[in-house]
Amino acid sequence: MAVSAIRGGRLFYHHHRRPQLLSSSDNSLRRRKQLNFTFFARYSQAQGQGQTQDRFSSPSRLQDSIEGLPKLVEDIVQTSITTGPRGALRLAQGIQAFLGVGSEWLADVSNSTNSSAGLPTQMQLGLLSPVYLRRLFERMGATYIKLGQFIASAPTLFPPEYVQEFQSCFDRTPAVPFEDIQKILREELGRPIDSVYEYVDPTPLASASIAQVHGARLRGSQEDVVIKVLKPGIEDVLVADLNFVYIVARILEFLNPEFSRASLVGVVKDIRESMLEEVDFYKEAANIESFRRYLEAMGLTRQATAPKVYQHCSTRRVLTMQRLYGVPLTDLDSISSLVSSPEASLITALNVWFGSLLACESFHADVHAGNLWLLRDGRIGFLDFGIVGRISPKTWAAMEIFLASIATEEYDSMASSLIEMGATNKDIDTKAFARDLEKIFSSIQDLDTEIVVATARGTNTDATAISANLVVDERQMNALFLDVVRVSESYGLRFPREFALLMKQLLYFDRYTRLLAPNMNMLQDQRISIVSNRRNKYGDSFK
Repeated sequence: MAVSAIRGGRLFYHHHRRPQLLSSSDNSLRRRKQLNFTFFARYSQAQGQGQTQDRFSSPSRLQDSIEGLPKLVEDIVQTSITTGPRGALRLAQGIQAFLGVGSEWLADVSNSTNSSAGLPTQMQLGLLSPVYLRRLFERMGATYIKLGQFIASAPTLFPPEYVQEFQSCFDRTPAVPFEDIQKILREELGRPIDSVYEYVDPTPLASASIAQVHGARLRGSQEDVVIKVLKPGIEDVLVADLNFVYIVARILEFLNPEFSRASLVGVVKDIRESMLEEVDFYKEAANIESFRRYLEAMGLTRQATAPKVYQHCSTRRVLTMQRLYGVPLTDLDSISSLVSSPEASLITALNVWFGSLLACESFHADVHAGNLWLLRDGRIGFLDFGIVGRISPKTWAAMEIFLASIATEEYDSMASSLIEMGATNKDIDTKAFARDLEKIFSSIQDLDTEIVVATARGTNTDATAISANLVVDERQMNALFLDVVRVSESYGLRFPREFALLMKQLLYFDRYTRLLAPNMNMLQDQRISIVSNRRNKYGDSFK
């Protein structure tokens, strides 16, 4: 049955059955699955078959290697100097983690060899398999957990097996003792804590891989604030770890052209830039202020807000922000008590976010329920600007056509827009690509959203409160997107990171739509400004 955004009233049309996103009879998709191995698997397979095109297999490649060697050595030396003594400590910790996970792998191999089934394919990859690599990252600590979160959020850059396995890296991380937080506050503020804050709650509101958040009250103004504090030692560990990953990537590209063609160093640089931005709270503060300026310039301050940043008590490692009070967009019962029309609030959130894609210097690229609230005063609150995206007018022009083609089921336009966004040096059969996309979207059924209804009897009354919450499963949320990426990559396309960020936010909004406005079509509702007059301005670049 063909997908219909119009009849479904949502981003996609759903039935109450579990999804079967790929047609079993689709030969091209089966072929893509067979080809969809990782950088490491491809490298190992080529080694095993004796087909690796190494650097030294011909005089021309040898000459290229000789010319590129000084630059490689220079990069290694410069990176080592930047890392400093902390690199030796992290190396020791890394060896310990490697030996620990390696012993687990050997034990599992031993058990498998004793069985009649033989050694599973994933186990043949050793510590490079998704499961063991995830375990290694967890043993390596906060930086690698953050790296795992990046992998889990970047299906355009990493194979689906890795994207799915690393979803567990989103679990809450242990909190740092409050004494350590107090020490950082004293160091960063340069004065006694009680001279700035009248009160700091020792129990954290949240604890993530790189930072911890505490509630507080400012001295003097008595304003309620939240303090986001970078966890101790994270910066040193992050720099050492990312520099090590960069060196490994440079060496791999030098030794094997396959990695160079896959832009391995480019991927690592993208990861490093993204992660370093998240641990620099000056940059997050700038992202927040940019978004607040956008709201002011567009006259949207009565509809939405972002927390005010208190510059006098914010540093690179400490971010003090206005505390906003509200509920996540998934808390239907609380939302209904705050506003008469949850649908209108959702429309506001969509219009503000879509408007920021080009009208703001950057857009919020992590609008999960914890970061998108309905505030007590009825406004939409955008929280946590650690992850933001920036999109070019050309990419957005193609993205608009892609979104419109989903709603109208025009798969030729969808294919053309994806080709425009994806980097490739191949001639693509647009008609065949469109047919494969149609097969994916035609097989979409229910994404198996689970709405949990909780009841609680009031303490002073006989009233019973009913709260409906949408359970967001990251694996299911990425399923459709991964299928689109799979078939696109089979045609040689490689999308910019912004495409992944945009699609993930749209899937979040699709979830909110199904809960708050089940009869609304997000892509065709005239109250939502998705396709704007920017199309006219930038349309020529798409043609």
